[in-house]
Amino acid sequence: MSYIHQTKPFVVPTTDGKLIEEHFGRVATQQENISIARMIAPSGWSEPHQNPAFDEWTLVSKGKKLIEVDGEVIEISAGQSILITKGSRVRYSNPFEEACEYWSVCLPAFSIDTVNREE
Repeated sequence: MSYIHQTKPFVVPTTDGKLIEEHFGRVATQQENISIARMIAPSGWSEPHQNPAFDEWTLVSKGKKLIEVDGEVIEISAGQSILITKGSRVRYSNPFEEACEYWSVCLPAFSIDTVNREE
């Protein structure tokens, strides 16, 4: 087949209230070279620092997101995007009042084994 029409993305189970819908990637389509996911981070959400072994593009479609990368704090809003290159120390959060909807593209595909989250 020369295409994949994604109609039922894989919903990643989470315990922090964040919605992750993997449209393409290791689980949804068995692709290890790239992952594309739609995410909704609720108000007050955060995750630990990490040092991923993949590049990650984030494109915000609604709300705002706070990113700490190598000691610098960056706020991105709807209509903005950012590339975090592999090997960076990064932490993502949403300390704002409204949920943040965004798309994440990882190259190679996201893997819990290569995100390298800190304790």
